[in-house]
Amino acid sequence: MKKSVLLPYFFVVMLSTSCAQKSDSGIKTPQNIDFTVEKVVGDIQNPWGMAFLPDGSILITEKAGKIIHFKAGKLTEIGNLPEIYVRGQGGLMDIELHPNYTDNGWLYLSFSSSKGDGKGGNTAIMRARLSNGNLADKQLLYKGEPNTTKGQHFGSRLEFDNEGYLYFSIGDRGNRDVNPQDVTKDGGKIYRIQDDGSIPKDNPFGSKSSDKAAIFSYGHRNPQGLTKHPLTGQIWEHEHGPRGGDEINKIQKGKNYGWPVITYGINYSGTKITDETSKPGMEQPVYQWTPSIAPSGMTFVNSDKYPKWKGNLLVGSLAFQYLERLILENDKVVYREKLLDGMGRVRNVRQAPDGYIYVGIEGKGIYRIVPK
Repeated sequence: MKKSVLLPYFFVVMLSTSCAQKSDSGIKTPQNIDFTVEKVVGDIQNPWGMAFLPDGSILITEKAGKIIHFKAGKLTEIGNLPEIYVRGQGGLMDIELHPNYTDNGWLYLSFSSSKGDGKGGNTAIMRARLSNGNLADKQLLYKGEPNTTKGQHFGSRLEFDNEGYLYFSIGDRGNRDVNPQDVTKDGGKIYRIQDDGSIPKDNPFGSKSSDKAAIFSYGHRNPQGLTKHPLTGQIWEHEHGPRGGDEINKIQKGKNYGWPVITYGINYSGTKITDETSKPGMEQPVYQWTPSIAPSGMTFVNSDKYPKWKGNLLVGSLAFQYLERLILENDKVVYREKLLDGMGRVRNVRQAPDGYIYVGIEGKGIYRIVPK
């Protein structure tokens, strides 16, 4: 059933901080804050995904299994969603518009689903259209197999590239010793499909009937960030490591990103996973965080509204509750800065068509960063 409520508040947070000082992890706090933060949408518990419609309204996914439509100061709930398997880290996750949304009306969802054989669930990708406040024309495009009752590592982000291919991520589903290094199995992968769910003929796997032909890269742990580089068009990804070893990667066709054969992290218990941090035939990350920041959501800045940040990468931190700004030179991180420090667990960050940066914070809602 749809609900309509008035947005209860809209306010501006003035940020202040001390002079820049380098922390043990190499991240700094800015000396001068030259922006404010506006709360745009409240009453959102876990704003996993955001999609910005042509009329300026926003679709927001709640992990618990809701799509919220924010328009003209009101929140309404979209109806006729697919059945969502909510468990642990799984639920309703990302949302993305087709690049030609104004012409075809397709939107895309990633969510955990119990469809298929076995108990539990796995990550699924669906497309649908909006019609009178409901999802219509629902089409299931991909469903990870097998189902499992494990509650961790569903992924899952969505991103289109410049050629119109849809990329999505599925985490290793807590089965690190089997899934990530085996291209006949789902989990621990980045996938690439056509907008209708069909498999591109030049995907790197699928020559063997046992391969999962939708796989584009493998050896990942739990990717919760995907974004397109605004200049090169390449898909970038970040993923959770275990205790240490969160990674930023440039996703390349058919490449192996190493998990769990190589990693900079260790088990949560403090024991070693492996002695190897590199190995021939396995990709090195652009950057790795130790200690882990628990990254979720990422976007490149290319808006004229933030001239000092152009080309920078923004990444949310769940563990340390801030937004991280990374300056890159020749695809190497040369500076890290802590923004929105202490505001809460940053689940998502997107640059919207209006040029502003929107940040989803768990238990609080959606904020907009506004330059002074």
